[in-house]
Amino acid sequence: MATKITSNSANKRPVKKQSHGFIAQLRIILFKMILWFIGLSLFSVVFFKFVPIPFTPLMIIRAIENKAAGKAVYFSHDWEPLDNISVNLQKAVIASEDGLFLTHNGFDFRAMQKAYKNNERGRRIKGGSTISQQTAKNVFLWQGRSYIRKGLEAYFTVLIELIWGKERIMEVYLNSIEMGDGVYGAQAAAEHWYRKDAANLTKKQAAGIAAILPNPRKYTATSSSSSVNRRKDKIMRVMRTIGKIEY
Repeated sequence: MATKITSNSANKRPVKKQSHGFIAQLRIILFKMILWFIGLSLFSVVFFKFVPIPFTPLMIIRAIENKAAGKAVYFSHDWEPLDNISVNLQKAVIASEDGLFLTHNGFDFRAMQKAYKNNERGRRIKGGSTISQQTAKNVFLWQGRSYIRKGLEAYFTVLIELIWGKERIMEVYLNSIEMGDGVYGAQAAAEHWYRKDAANLTKKQAAGIAAILPNPRKYTATSSSSSVNRRKDKIMRVMRTIGKIEY
């Protein structure tokens, strides 16, 4: 009996060692993956602080959607420095999307709380995302509402606030967001909707583009519906309260 007990206990030891070894290896792999992710994300944020964004994940997704639907695959995207984009459009998106853009650190917690409460009541309203959060999502992530994506969005928002600053965030935002069906960025939107350069947009035209941002493939900046026209008027009223933009 003693021999059998000794033999059984001896046989169990390697199993425990193998189990512990597998867990240790898994931890090392996960640790390396996290380090690689942090390194690559930091590199990409620093890189795009100086280099124009050539395309975004949304542009690729829209192209795939159009291909699957048998539609023509196209998109219009012309990068312009912020100095070449009308201040009217900069004020319009602040007025419509993120009134505290120049003062917050990437997050508007009051707007997020308000959106959460209204969503709990079953109301359909726009989310509490700031311009910084929208930029982080558009440039580095995919569309969706999962907790993983929201967590990554918060991570990249912190990075671009620290590394890019407000001026670069606004520049990337206005050059990357969807402003029509297959239309991305201020220059492409100005040409598409008003046949002019982004630098020459009037207050009303800028408000027209900003008014369709909640759903730019559904709404139109010209020959707009009554609801979009009301939104334009509201944006123009708020624009008058925004003084000189100082990034």
